[in-house]
Amino acid sequence: MAHALPVSPLALPLPELKEVRGVRLGAAEAGIRYKGRTDLVLAEFAPGTTVAGVFTRSKCPGAPVDWCRDSLPAGKARALVVNAGNANVFTGRAGRETCKATAEAAALLAGCEPQAVYLASTGVIGEILPHERMTTALPALHDALSAQGWEAAARGIMTTDTFPKAAVRTAMLNGTEVLIQGIAKGSGMVAPDMATMLAFVATDAALPASVLQSLLSQGVKTTFNCITVDSDTSTSDMVLLFATGAAGNDELSDSTPANAAALTEFRDALHDVLHDLAQLVIRDGEGATKLMTISVTGAVSDESAWRVAMAIGNSPLVKTAVAGEDANWGRIVMAVGKCGEPADRDTLSVSIGGVCIAREGMVVPGYDETPVVAHMKGHDIDIAVDLGLGNGSARAWSCDLTHGYIDINGSYRS
Repeated sequence: MAHALPVSPLALPLPELKEVRGVRLGAAEAGIRYKGRTDLVLAEFAPGTTVAGVFTRSKCPGAPVDWCRDSLPAGKARALVVNAGNANVFTGRAGRETCKATAEAAALLAGCEPQAVYLASTGVIGEILPHERMTTALPALHDALSAQGWEAAARGIMTTDTFPKAAVRTAMLNGTEVLIQGIAKGSGMVAPDMATMLAFVATDAALPASVLQSLLSQGVKTTFNCITVDSDTSTSDMVLLFATGAAGNDELSDSTPANAAALTEFRDALHDVLHDLAQLVIRDGEGATKLMTISVTGAVSDESAWRVAMAIGNSPLVKTAVAGEDANWGRIVMAVGKCGEPADRDTLSVSIGGVCIAREGMVVPGYDETPVVAHMKGHDIDIAVDLGLGNGSARAWSCDLTHGYIDINGSYRS
């Protein structure tokens, strides 16, 4: 049955979505798991569309992840098929056959080779995904594809999400204005090691696949790989970036580095889209009532700072303290100390809501908890840690851990 979870108190409305030239998409009800809601999304891309992808680092990935990884070296895409409700993971030969049959059916409709069809699935693990439900629904869905189908697609890929997620930006590329727009889904089983959920971004820019890949790989490092709901890396996650070329900008060479001056505006706009989508996922963390922004400075390296920030964001004790609106800075110190990164209690400082609570191994003399108590009652919680060891810094985002998370996951398969 369709989920009826209350909308997250951290939810944000959809932005005004635009048409991305060279992209048509839509959603349909295929009855894969849910009743009375869409659960199958199809997107078709103009001939010549290039593609980049970043995938989960899980050692037990779903069949669609394997399919996309195998297709990615060609760098071309003509279609994308996504289903919600069944992850097509741990389904053996049947899972591979479902991928093959689905890609062949979509390729026939798009007029391309099956290898130019990208696949993604999200939902329950370990149940056979009957491809007939998808292949039967695809022809009518293809007939109904529209350049205005972005919101329908955003809703069609939801599982335990309580609101649809999308982001959009424009940028100048070689003197031509281009559009970047994306959708995402994610609420639980969210932790970095790419990806963290499903996200699909399209642009009408003309860019070689190698350049797209460099931009995407760089962009996820400080966006998707800096968020965590529950420290659990999914088997199915991916971020795909498609470039249709319909904007007609002067193309760059395959060897253009991601930090090239010509890519500055596009790179920044893409990062903003990825950042927005990642933030929306955290805002929809299962049972979440508070968004945690964790800033770490003074680490021996940026990588070390990231590990410390993620240790804080993943700590059940920190997350439950935030849920209970308790400014328990001792739990933050605990998380710093346990993560295996260089730290020294005598150089460590902790701030919450901009108020320094602990410094040089002890509580700040005369510390007034009143403004911190007020800060903890809000939806946005700011935690800052300075390790006092070096110049490394990082920022991560997490959410609180409430009984709602247990309620959602304790009944996920029922």
